[in-house]
Amino acid sequence: MSLTGDAVVTTPPSALAPETTVIRSWKTPIALAVFTVLFGILLLAAPRSGMTTFQVSTAADALQLPSISAPVAATAWACLIVCVLLAAASAYFVHAFGRSPLWVVVVFIVVLVIGFLTWAAAGGTIPVAGLLAGALGLAIPLIYGALAGVIGERAGVVNIAIEGQLLAGAFTAALVASVTRQPIAGLLAAAIAGMLVAFVLAAFAIKYYVDQVIVGVVLNVLVAGLTSFLFSQVLQPNAGTLNNPPRFERLPIPVLSEIPVIGPVLFRQTILVYLMYIAVALVWFGMFKTRWGLRLRAVGEHPQAADTVGIKVNATRFWNVLLAGAIAGVGGTVFTIGNGIAFNKEMTAGAGFIALAAVIFGQWDPIKATLAALLFGFASSLQNTLSVIGSPVPSEFMLMLPYLVTIFVVAGVVGKSRAPAADGVPYIKE
Repeated sequence: MSLTGDAVVTTPPSALAPETTVIRSWKTPIALAVFTVLFGILLLAAPRSGMTTFQVSTAADALQLPSISAPVAATAWACLIVCVLLAAASAYFVHAFGRSPLWVVVVFIVVLVIGFLTWAAAGGTIPVAGLLAGALGLAIPLIYGALAGVIGERAGVVNIAIEGQLLAGAFTAALVASVTRQPIAGLLAAAIAGMLVAFVLAAFAIKYYVDQVIVGVVLNVLVAGLTSFLFSQVLQPNAGTLNNPPRFERLPIPVLSEIPVIGPVLFRQTILVYLMYIAVALVWFGMFKTRWGLRLRAVGEHPQAADTVGIKVNATRFWNVLLAGAIAGVGGTVFTIGNGIAFNKEMTAGAGFIALAAVIFGQWDPIKATLAALLFGFASSLQNTLSVIGSPVPSEFMLMLPYLVTIFVVAGVVGKSRAPAADGVPYIKE
């Protein structure tokens, strides 16, 4: 307001407030809509009738729950309607608030899977506990690899060599366990093998500033070639003594292992699975609740600032890359001594790259990356289960299902992820 005879000018309070720009990403609602349309086309093009039975309990459960039978057509169409509503809800949240909440995606996935399973297994029985146990078993190496990826990238080093670390762990575990007849010895040797591969990555990426992606790709090719050569020249001619590994026995936890559904899945497992539970908890707690985690995240986000407060950036990165390699090496044991299977050429079959996708999907968080790895494991287990029950879905499609999920994740259809600011950037002290 002016008191000098000039016109009185009143500025509305809203004009003084800073403008806020809402960045909307429509990838999630579009992806949900696409999956909904595809599911609807499937139901229209190939309608099925009858009943699908979901077997909940196993014979060893203390409490036997009755199986659930669902009418195929009614259940599948009900799930489709719910998917339509969830896709619409996702679009509303993006329009109103700029992003779709995670729970919408989670519920959508669960409903879509239930509807698809009901349709695909018409007239058959789905062993729920077996399906989930298979998902966990297939996800174990992915979880170890994802933890390795999270630690490395939080420290600022892109660990493309997870595939090579898993393969080195699988080979070494099979060889050492076969010679010593001790799975624990194979486990320790696998961790050392993973660390050796990580050592080469750290030396070239941190010490000599070589492009981290190139080093990782070269290491993957090197480990694949070296293990294939040693398999052909050493293991295969002496398979009885050098490639006949013992396996870890299952260790059911009393009482907990008898709980329906979750008991057989979570608590009738080997020591590798129980170590995975501990590793996920320790990595999460250490990363966000301890000085080690603070320094780890500092050198990955702003190494210059970390250096000014006395943190040795390159040394911190180096030792954490070695830790990540050890964890990935342990994950490689799942392919051999984890299941009592002899080593074979390139038996990891791209698990390291799927673990990297889980890191991105999980937004560089240990818990979220673990959940992402479980999703990929479930996709693989679903393919196996549907093949056994004789689903009409072509086996070729089911084989590529886990990789389709990976492509959608990396493309960002489940939301935008931001890597640590200094991820992949070598630190050169001035």
